[in-house]
Amino acid sequence: MIVIADERLAQPPTVSLSSSSRLPASLLAITPEVSDALAVGRPVVALESTLITHGLPHPLALDAARRAEGAVRAGGAVPATIAVADGRIRVGLTSDELEALAAEPAPWKVSRQNLAASLGRAGWSGTTVAATMIAAHGCGIAVFATGGIGGVHRGGGRSMDVSADLDELACTPVAVVCAGPKSILDVALTMEVLETRGVPVVGWGTDELAGFFSTGSGQPVPMRIDSAGEAAALARRHWALGLGSGLLFAVPLPSHQQIPRDEMEAVIARAEAEAIQAGVFGPATTPWILSRLAELTGGRTVAANLALIENDARVAASLAVALRQA
Repeated sequence: MIVIADERLAQPPTVSLSSSSRLPASLLAITPEVSDALAVGRPVVALESTLITHGLPHPLALDAARRAEGAVRAGGAVPATIAVADGRIRVGLTSDELEALAAEPAPWKVSRQNLAASLGRAGWSGTTVAATMIAAHGCGIAVFATGGIGGVHRGGGRSMDVSADLDELACTPVAVVCAGPKSILDVALTMEVLETRGVPVVGWGTDELAGFFSTGSGQPVPMRIDSAGEAAALARRHWALGLGSGLLFAVPLPSHQQIPRDEMEAVIARAEAEAIQAGVFGPATTPWILSRLAELTGGRTVAANLALIENDARVAASLAVALRQA
């Protein structure tokens, strides 16, 4: 176990984007609030939008998005919810745009492989962790908050059902704050892939990987930090090395809001078996299983999901603020 000390001396500056890293202005629509914040160096936190389009039922998804934005603001940063609409990557959404996104009848779930295609269609699409990281890095946002990352699905050694989120973390230098890999995944294999791809996985105030719906996953983390200042110092050092990868900060859900891991394992196993019987596979798997978990737990997973999203946004704001401090 490596404990990262808070280093205030000789910290390298936050890495700036090269011109080749920036997305073309013709493909971006950035709100004035976010644009102004980036121009003057105010802290900004990116937020993904598949939470709204595919993660939670309406109107809870809209409530979750607003709670996440509110937590970022309360933490002293500017929220930038990211989505795709009518040929542009939208960085920062108005209240009306959030409602339009939530009401979209047939949104795409956009990742790296279909991001370009999504820019050629009408209507709204939600961005996954991977697509949100691309957009955030492409306009100069260093910190991104999400509920949980995708990873290796259970049985992924045979099916090769592995989320593009893992490769994106390996090649896009953004700090991702989350509650760990989604608990429906094979967490051990997900950690193996992250290690192989050179992605630092850091426990925020914990020696155990956050377990999404549960406080812990049973998997140890190789690194730990205990404050936003320590997290910022680590991120600066990592980016100064020019490694090109992101960092994953895993934040445990507060214990009073968790669902015990043993209880969740039994429910997940049932939902997984039902998904196979129903012929659900590929990108549709995660939303289908999350919806079924909500039914099987009487909505407890939804309550935990709302809590972890808000908590991750709060912690991400503290990191964004720390990165802007000398």
